[in-house]
Amino acid sequence: MNEQQRSMFDRLVSIQEKYTKEAQTYWSMYSNLDTWQFWVAVLMLVVPLVVLYFTIDRKRIFIIGFFGFAVHMLFSYVDAIGIRFGLWGYPYQLLPFLPSFSLDGSIIPVAIMLVYQWTLKHGKNFYLYATILAVIFGFGFKPLLTSLGLFEPYKWVNYFYIFLIYWFLYVGGYLVTKLFTKWQEGYE
Repeated sequence: MNEQQRSMFDRLVSIQEKYTKEAQTYWSMYSNLDTWQFWVAVLMLVVPLVVLYFTIDRKRIFIIGFFGFAVHMLFSYVDAIGIRFGLWGYPYQLLPFLPSFSLDGSIIPVAIMLVYQWTLKHGKNFYLYATILAVIFGFGFKPLLTSLGLFEPYKWVNYFYIFLIYWFLYVGGYLVTKLFTKWQEGYE
């Protein structure tokens, strides 16, 4: 690394450290255990996981779990990019360093996992039901979060784009799962 590059990189690390400290300060002032928003975030994390524990098809747990993990990872990446580019934000968080943990880690993947499980069990079209869930999340759930002050879209982001993001990420997780399933079949 040359001197100019080192200087710029060190500056970026310093800015990131300052941002993290500011986020922790904001969290301790406005999003801590004393706020109802914190407890809503806890419920959005815990309730779907409890529901999943009692409803997941134990015979297909690995394929459904893999699919859920794929969706979780894709959403985590896209959410991080959206936050970093200032396209949206979460004013109230469960953890100050994981701004959308309750959504990306639980409610979104669990909801689509249950849809995926249902389509597998009943031989239904995944794309149709993923679209329905994307409509529910994009045009129902996200506006609800916005009205509660738990989600803030910025710049050009609107609920149609959010719907598209949900749909593409559900389908992306599905295609990744199908790809790995094909690979597994090739080795058996």
